[in-house]
Amino acid sequence: MRHLPKILIYSRLVIGILILTFSFLHIDNYKIIAVVLFAVGLLTDIFDGIIARNLKISTQHLRRLDSTIDQVFFVMVAIATFIECQQFFIDNKVKLIVLFSIEGLTYLICFLKFKKEIATHTISSKIWTLILFATLIQIITTCNSTILFEICFYVGLVTRLEILGIIFLLRKWTNDVPSIYQAVLLRQRKPIKRHKLFNG
Repeated sequence: MRHLPKILIYSRLVIGILILTFSFLHIDNYKIIAVVLFAVGLLTDIFDGIIARNLKISTQHLRRLDSTIDQVFFVMVAIATFIECQQFFIDNKVKLIVLFSIEGLTYLICFLKFKKEIATHTISSKIWTLILFATLIQIITTCNSTILFEICFYVGLVTRLEILGIIFLLRKWTNDVPSIYQAVLLRQRKPIKRHKLFNG
């Protein structure tokens, strides 16, 4: 059981590779297969942390690994979606460039400041992940998204700005910071509470 969280994390990497490979190959019933695999990948993301916390093995190493593979997983799904629905990405290139740029900026600033990648796992980011999941599902199945994409874009910006605020506030690298409020408390060297189910 102690190895289960790590197995779930690495399984997400395998799932991402499969989705990307299937898009390159243009296999039959790609949309159905991609949606199912993507949903399974999201479930592994939800349960790896919950299981790790219940087993009391939610270490910094595991949380960093989780964050890194999350990023790789969603990038692979995004690339696979681009292969299938290039016109959507062309039509929305400005907003996508802005979103990818601010995402990259958060990682760059965190690495420059702490020499480590981000692993804040904020509550707002978890909400955005669900919105991003729904948006990508809509794009995969229809090659289009309007209102949902707009929501995804602006929520994504807000959550990335919160992470930037957290990075600037933290005196030392810390994983699992639920929100910018907890970052303020940490800067004041006060203890913070983390929800066992979602963060901590």
